[in-house]
Amino acid sequence: MTQHGQVFEQRSRDAAGRPLWGYRYRLAGRDSRRIQSGGFPTEQAAHAALERALEQARRERGLVGPITVAELAATYLAQHDAEPVTISKLSWLLTKSVTAFGDRPITTLRGAEIAAWRMTLPAGHRFEATQALRQVLERAVAWNMLSTNPARVGVTNPQRRPREQRPFETWDELERVARQLGPRTGPLVLFAAATGLRPGEWIALEHRDIDHDARVLYVHRSFTDKRLKCTKTPRSVRAVPLQQAALDALTLVERTAAPQVFPAQGGGYFDLHNFRAREWRPAQQRAGIDPIRRVYDLRHTFATMALRAGISTFDLSRYMGASLTMIDRHYGHLARDGRDHAIHLLDQLHADAVHRVDISWTPPHPQDREQADEKAA
Repeated sequence: MTQHGQVFEQRSRDAAGRPLWGYRYRLAGRDSRRIQSGGFPTEQAAHAALERALEQARRERGLVGPITVAELAATYLAQHDAEPVTISKLSWLLTKSVTAFGDRPITTLRGAEIAAWRMTLPAGHRFEATQALRQVLERAVAWNMLSTNPARVGVTNPQRRPREQRPFETWDELERVARQLGPRTGPLVLFAAATGLRPGEWIALEHRDIDHDARVLYVHRSFTDKRLKCTKTPRSVRAVPLQQAALDALTLVERTAAPQVFPAQGGGYFDLHNFRAREWRPAQQRAGIDPIRRVYDLRHTFATMALRAGISTFDLSRYMGASLTMIDRHYGHLARDGRDHAIHLLDQLHADAVHRVDISWTPPHPQDREQADEKAA
């Protein structure tokens, strides 16, 4: 029988002087050949590689049957390095495929039946549930359990139509809502619409994150689901320019001893749930806003106004922390006068006097002319 194997720290070191790890195991007792591999950066990586090697060896020797969809999903979730909220959502999405195919060996799955299963899912999470199954089966391909991903072969998975966004039409509408909210929460509405931060980002924003002289703020963290989440690496920190409307909003913020720019009334992190029900919706009704906007629509408002102002989608994606595809998909169609701005720029280019240079003939350099005369002589 295949032994459990052993993970050990090697004598060799990597370029930074850190220890490397390896594993070893035997397939048929102490008298059989010992199989060994090493060079893994961490003990956890060596353990994972050992498990894959043992699993492959068991299958080749016919000691166990093929892994099922439910077993693969559980294994994937156990080693998936992500935030708890991400793991929770992925686990929920995978219950859709586990319910349908859980006891099936992954080697028996076919694209046609996955495509048929996909159409039985509600449209609201059809795309995400199929993507979750693809994600897990892709890991089985990487682990040499499958040669191809059956959730990709012959299975189309178009994204659902994006939800219609409702940004505020004018800055005057925002100011009317801010006046109804009052001096405590009115400035944060103007600030959110002027920066495009996600609610969790402006909730976690601290005074030290703002450089007033450079007119820029840095997004280091987010507060979501009562949990503070920091950026994974220094490169993940996002720089957002501060337009004058954002600076003006900051001057209206009541400064407290709390590190947060927009703390809760009694200290700590701002309670977005209570704000929506108790202040946000009633303030819009008093201001005559129809239809009622969501708090997240402040971010949509920034994107729309930025595109109307002529800011490129590339720059906007950096400021908002979203991909170019997401910017185009969710916000591009909201810039209703974007074509007019492009036409204006093109007309301005043709209206300006342009010095045309004929590149078909270039006068020779004096030194080149002398060399040509010498050759002719």
